[in-house]
Amino acid sequence: MSTRNSDKNRWLIAASAVAIHLSIGSIYAYSIYQIPLNETEGWSTSSVTLAFSIAVFVLGVTAAFLGKYVEEYGPRKAGLAAAVLYGLGMIGSGLSVQLGSLPLFLATFGVIGGMGIGLGYISPIGTLVEWFPDRRGMATGLAVMGFGAGALLTGPLGNFLIQNYGVSTAFFALGVLYFVLMSLGASYLAKPEKGWLPDGMHDMEDAQEKAKGALRGLDVHTAAEARTSPRFYMVWLIIFINVSAGIMLLAFASPMLQQIGGATATTAAFITGYIGIFNGGGRIAWATLSDYIGRTTTYAAFMVIQIAAFFVMPQVSGVWILTALMFLVITCYGGGFACLPAYLSDLFGTKEVSAIHGYALTAWGFAGVAGPQLASFVLESTGSYTNALYVMNVALVIGLLTVGVLRWRIGKLQDDRTKKATPVTTD
Repeated sequence: MSTRNSDKNRWLIAASAVAIHLSIGSIYAYSIYQIPLNETEGWSTSSVTLAFSIAVFVLGVTAAFLGKYVEEYGPRKAGLAAAVLYGLGMIGSGLSVQLGSLPLFLATFGVIGGMGIGLGYISPIGTLVEWFPDRRGMATGLAVMGFGAGALLTGPLGNFLIQNYGVSTAFFALGVLYFVLMSLGASYLAKPEKGWLPDGMHDMEDAQEKAKGALRGLDVHTAAEARTSPRFYMVWLIIFINVSAGIMLLAFASPMLQQIGGATATTAAFITGYIGIFNGGGRIAWATLSDYIGRTTTYAAFMVIQIAAFFVMPQVSGVWILTALMFLVITCYGGGFACLPAYLSDLFGTKEVSAIHGYALTAWGFAGVAGPQLASFVLESTGSYTNALYVMNVALVIGLLTVGVLRWRIGKLQDDRTKKATPVTTD
């Protein structure tokens, strides 16, 4: 489709968003720094891991509290600010390694870099939703696919730089590269002109009719209004459970493959190396599908698939069947992130979707702690990952029930509005 009545091309807007997310998605390749920093700086594994944990925590806080900044100043300024923060965080990390300062490393990679990731994650999302009223899921899925696939770029490139030039130089080079990519992407970002629609669409209702997965008949909400809605908290809980399940597998995939599937350490390492492909691919695949079957149905599918997978995993005897089930769960994990912005815009409108998205991403931060900690607790208590899978299955059943209640709630609001023919202003 063309982008008539605009000097911007919406597909280049999508490419710009991918450039930003591909850069900040390098956080998924953080493990490449672990051993080099252990060996060259003498920093303990827990100390190096702490920088990653701080970055993820700051990411969530930044996304939650700077969503208003994105709405106020626009995606271009927000994206450029993210480029500066993430670039400085990476370059500062290289400097801290040269100086041998762990506190400086925690501050630069963890705090400054984490702020850049959080701001960069949300800055293009609301813009994409407005440029693709007919394909919300596909557009936002394409962007966050870049985030999920970021490790595919950083993993081999970062390893090459570390092995040939050292850890600090790797941070310097990657920092410059990410700054350039993010700046180029942010420079092209802009919201469409007021009243703009893709070719073949006459008004927003027509756009929504053509967007088969979109919800209709719900009111536009500000971020403050959305936070008081039961719908928001149901979505938050669904995301929390979905992410907890996926992160648990991401954190313990290798030992689970060895303990449950009987894989060797080498085979397990080989398999986990391909998780990023399914994380990224699941994002675009599920998000595109959600445009046709609806976001609520998509999240219900995530829960049903994972309930079945987590039930079967402890009982499989072959490593490759277990691998296939893990990859399937990881597509649901990535798909949950990809469908979220489009779902929030379906439920609350596009007016302040960046800010609402930021609030919803706090579920990610909490799940990043809950998933691995739950698995660790159950493992230490029972000595088996099997029980951890069953415990997580209980949470997934709760998630499926929540999706059902949310579907009923949405249907009731739509029916009430149709009957009264007046806006529904409160839940």
